[in-house]
Parts: sequence; C-alpha cells; structure tokens
Amino acid sequence: FLLTGPLRVVAVLLLVGLTWLLAITLFGGESGSSVWHFFSGKRNTEPRPRKYKCGLSAPCPPKHVAFRLVSGAANVIGPKICLEDKMLLSSVKNNVGRGLNIALVNGVTGELLETKNFDMWAGDVTDLLKFLRPLHEGTLVFVASFDDPATKLNDEARRLFEELGSTVVKELAFRDSWVFVGAKGIENKSPFEQRMKNSKSNNKYEGWPESLEMDGCIPLRPPLEA
Repeated sequence: FLLTGPLRVVAVLLLVGLTWLLAITLFGGESGSSVWHFFSGKRNTEPRPRKYKCGLSAPCPPKHVAFRLVSGAANVIGPKICLEDKMLLSSVKNNVGRGLNIALVNGVTGELLETKNFDMWAGDVTDLLKFLRPLHEGTLVFVASFDDPATKLNDEARRLFEELGSTVVKELAFRDSWVFVGAKGIENKSPFEQRMKNSKSNNKYEGWPESLEMDGCIPLRPPLEA
C-alpha cells in the first residue's frame, strides 16, 4: 500500500535512524566518530603518532644508529635485536636460541659483522669466551637474553662483559632477563642496559620475569678513532 506524506516522512526518518545505529554498532568508538565526521562533512585532522627506525618515537641525530632490543619472554617467545630498521636477530629469522643472543656491529659504519647464540644452560662457556676475546676496538655488542643467560657464565666471561661497559653482569643469575649494548674499548659504563631479576614472588611468567624492551640512539665513532 502507498504511504501518505506524513507517514512517508516518518518512515524515512526511522530508516535513517536505524542506519545510524547500525553504523555505530558496526564501527563503534573512534570508528563511530569517523562515521559521524563523514556524515557531517568534517574530517579527523588529528595526526597519527609517527614511528621512526626500529619503532622509535623520534628520529636519531646524524651519525647515530637507531636500535631496539627485546629479551625473550619466558622460554616461549624469542628475543629481538633491531638496528636501523633491520631485524638482526629474531625467531622469524630463526637465528635465536636459549641463553645469550649477540650481534656484533661495526662501530664506525654501523654494518652488521656477526650474530651468534650461546646456550648458557647446557652449552660451553668456552665458545662465548672465544667470541668475545678478539673483538676489535670500537665494535658494538648487542645482547638480548632468552630463558637462562647466566648459569654457565664464569668469572672471565663476566669480566669481558664488564670491559664492554656492563654494570649488572656480575650479578646476572639464573633466568634473569637482560638486554645490553656495549662497545670494545668503552671508557665509561654503558647507558644502555637493563636487568629484571628472577623472583618467585614477582615473576610475570611463573618461573621467569617479564620481557625487557630497550631502544635508543648510539653514536658512531669517527673513522680515525676506529
């Protein structure tokens, strides 16, 4: 049957209202607000936060490299080491493992030299010592722990990390979380280091503390100092 004029207006208004409610239900929250801006002719001009290399919130100064380190979560999710927007170590690349995951980087050019994993629970600390002893002056050392970073560490291994700028490695213990950036020949202690102690009362993952995440900008060395 045909609707009369007033009924037709009411029907149109009901249809518009139902369409509006459906849009809010489907999109909700911020999307619902976007729908409102669309119908009202307004546009959401609020800029999205920009992300820079390795997800940093601000760009690094010239002659600096951007990095992000993430330690492993319990013994399930592997660690990550990102440098200049390139993932050096991760589970996706299948080059991480239990213990200490290390990336060596040229301190002058920022180029990756080598990545390696050392099992500090069932492995041989001798392999780690052979890796750290011959480092060249200025080499950057990125470290991210996974599961257990400390059981096989001996006094010499801890001393070598201290010479790279670590201040917590002497206390690093079973299943602690640890992220660290040091350098061969560093004169001061590294500002890039975090440790989360394994504690039954405070652990996030039952037998393990929570994962650590650290990022920042590292200055490259002038070639004459290399």
